[in-house]
Amino acid sequence: MQRTPPELTRNARRLRREATAEERALWSLLRESRPRLTRQLVAGHYIVDLACRSARIAVELDGGHHADQVTRDEQRTAYLNAEGWTVLRFWNSEVRENARGVAASILEAISQASTDPQPLPSREGS
Repeated sequence: MQRTPPELTRNARRLRREATAEERALWSLLRESRPRLTRQLVAGHYIVDLACRSARIAVELDGGHHADQVTRDEQRTAYLNAEGWTVLRFWNSEVRENARGVAASILEAISQASTDPQPLPSREGS
């Protein structure tokens, strides 16, 4: 298993400390959920906003600045999918307007993933 680069770990810690209002609102609704969720999880060379490791669910909250980052988001999603993660994306405006609904969607996805058999991540060179 490769060690996480120290710079990426520092960046994840900084992002936890400097969470957006939407991340804080959603976290307050999900922090006691089981299975456990992790904030700002390092996954490869990316940092995922919220993740449920056991269900392999990655949650990304996108602000308005992401509207012009479609290609980068698609690459990130493709990488995470190849590693066995299911990626859920929500706009910050969705969280502001309906945080409980977003939290319910996340918990439902985790519940579904926990009962469905998960495919193994792809391996290069196989």
